[in-house]
Amino acid sequence: MTTLQPPAAAEPRQAPPPVRRDRRSWKGWGFIGPFAAVFALVFLAPIAYSVHLSLFRDQLIGGTTFVGLENYRQALKDELFWASLGRVALFLVVQVPIMLGIALLVALALDSGRLYGKSFFRITIFLPYAVPAVVATLMWGFMYGTNYGLVGDFNSAFGWSLPDPLSADLVLASIGNIVTWEFVGYNMLIFYSALRVVPHSLYEAAEIDGASQWRVITAIKLPAIRGALVIATIFSVIGSFQLFNEPSILRPLARNAITTDYTPNFYTYSLSFSGRQHNYSATVAIIMGLITMVVAYVVQLRGMRKGA
Repeated sequence: MTTLQPPAAAEPRQAPPPVRRDRRSWKGWGFIGPFAAVFALVFLAPIAYSVHLSLFRDQLIGGTTFVGLENYRQALKDELFWASLGRVALFLVVQVPIMLGIALLVALALDSGRLYGKSFFRITIFLPYAVPAVVATLMWGFMYGTNYGLVGDFNSAFGWSLPDPLSADLVLASIGNIVTWEFVGYNMLIFYSALRVVPHSLYEAAEIDGASQWRVITAIKLPAIRGALVIATIFSVIGSFQLFNEPSILRPLARNAITTDYTPNFYTYSLSFSGRQHNYSATVAIIMGLITMVVAYVVQLRGMRKGA
């Protein structure tokens, strides 16, 4: 008796080997090439040149000499540098929360829909950001004057003795007031733009559940604009460490209060253009860049962490 054998299974077809492209497409590089060239020219090249300068030192005997990390050791022991860094750190800790808090309150008020004439208020609050920093600082500097400015006029008209805003004890707070006046509108626009894209379905669900306005703000609005809050904070941190325009412009009005090493950026400027210490100035600038980068990165990690 013969048995029938099942037919042999057909062998699976092997996919044809992938076609190897011998010619690479350079179209993508054509799109990003102009940006990459400008980025390398205006960003990477200055950084590389600053690092190069920081490794040398101009000496009376021997001229420009390679000193390695000696400039960095000197900067880490420089009391003037650390004092200026302490000032901007204090400025950052006090001024940035106040500025961002005011901007957030204004953005929430504009987004609430209960503010009459919100278009007028939005433009009015944003308008100071359109004023150039030099003009704004000069304007506030003359208002701060006790002999010729608004403070002096109040003292003369009412017999007051208001403290001098440009004194050594108050000048940092006065600079903080100027920066806050300038950038509240800018940060308000960031927060308001983020609030406008929050889905209305979330508000409708909260209204059905009977949530209060405070609950809507804390449970819906603030979590929804966390990214905008982090971005504004990072920008403010970087701007605080780069503080330069306001102290340099106010210095002729407050020479006893604002010195050439008042902020790190002002210190590097003075070293380079007044002290002719280009190498040491580049060293201080690189150290400040690293500090700013680390602080901004920590703020980003802390702000974007889940549950923060």
